[in-house]
Amino acid sequence: MPATAAGNSLPVLVTRSKHSEIQRYTNDRANLRLDGTGNLRIVPWRAANGEWTSGRIETRRSNFKAPAGGVLRIEGRIQMPNITGTGALGYWPAFWALGSPYRGNYWNWPSIGEFDIMENVNGINSVWGVLHCGVNPGGPCNETNGLGASRACPGSQCPGNFHTYRFEWDRSVSPNQLRWYVDGQQFHTVRQNQMDATSWNNMTSHQGYFILLNVAMGGAFPNGVAGRGTPVPETTPGRSMAVDYVAVWTRP
Repeated sequence: MPATAAGNSLPVLVTRSKHSEIQRYTNDRANLRLDGTGNLRIVPWRAANGEWTSGRIETRRSNFKAPAGGVLRIEGRIQMPNITGTGALGYWPAFWALGSPYRGNYWNWPSIGEFDIMENVNGINSVWGVLHCGVNPGGPCNETNGLGASRACPGSQCPGNFHTYRFEWDRSVSPNQLRWYVDGQQFHTVRQNQMDATSWNNMTSHQGYFILLNVAMGGAFPNGVAGRGTPVPETTPGRSMAVDYVAVWTRP
């Protein structure tokens, strides 16, 4: 696939949070920095007063979209925070994309679409791929849960190791498909005919998507998986998500 240069899209800091996350996003180098070895590091920290801070960035560009009859691929090589067990409770690293109409509105979610390419919570050896769409609650994407699937990472555990996470939007097949991969192995698919035409059109007919990277702390997802509120006093701060690269390709 010929490359569409995601590198031309400079990251900007955003301070929005969702789903009951407790962290405050900052532009402090303690939370968001390059590590000198080619990786972006997003690091959550807990202050003496108990406040959690972390980092979240997004591309300026917001028109990543599968061309008519073609394919969009969004891919990143990412190392989840190297922590498991009780010390990981509340960690929520993510690599995802949001529909461009969300910018400046913030009330049109989930109809504009959200592709969660990689999510992990609580240091579990699993990657989740999730689609959010339609209306909240309920709708064709079963909000607020979304349409998701998960699996263990191949070869080595997810936390603490680099794996390649990929999402594809394929308009070259009928019905159109959305596909999720880890290290080249497909583990989740959503097809156009799984939902009504209006919901599909609302998330695919706009300008396109922007890409986000963040490490949240606490919130509905880690709380639900843990069966209690997170983070907890034993949660260990300072474990980073490392990003080797993010790339976007289109095939006409």
